[in-house]
Amino acid sequence: MGQSKPFSRTTILVVEDDEDQRSLASTVFEEAGFRVIECENAEAAAAVIDASRGEIAMIFTDLRLPGRMDGVELARIASIKTPSVPVIVTSGAFRERLRDLPDSIEYMQKPWRTLDLFIRAERIRDGGGEGSAWRGDIL
Repeated sequence: MGQSKPFSRTTILVVEDDEDQRSLASTVFEEAGFRVIECENAEAAAAVIDASRGEIAMIFTDLRLPGRMDGVELARIASIKTPSVPVIVTSGAFRERLRDLPDSIEYMQKPWRTLDLFIRAERIRDGGGEGSAWRGDIL
């Protein structure tokens, strides 16, 4: 039997200002075996990225966030500081802003299904986190 490579990154950063959605996403990722760090805004998430670079397996962020930065700006920062870490931006609106996402960033339309989050987390854990980003139907 083949030997699986050790999974070193164990944390998913969830950035969502809606407490219910943040809690639901966090629960799904925890059920998939990840540690979760929750942030309500992009500024706090950027600080987490700086402090936890080697631990973050994926970033899951809402597009529309309170504060100076939105999810697109956070995705840009993450793609520069942690280029190998997959980023998923989710939104139910503001499609025109999605065109500003870097090519490597995935998009997930709200309302998302918990099964889709779980499957994505499983892919990350099994080493399939990198690759071409899924852009949904935004273009």
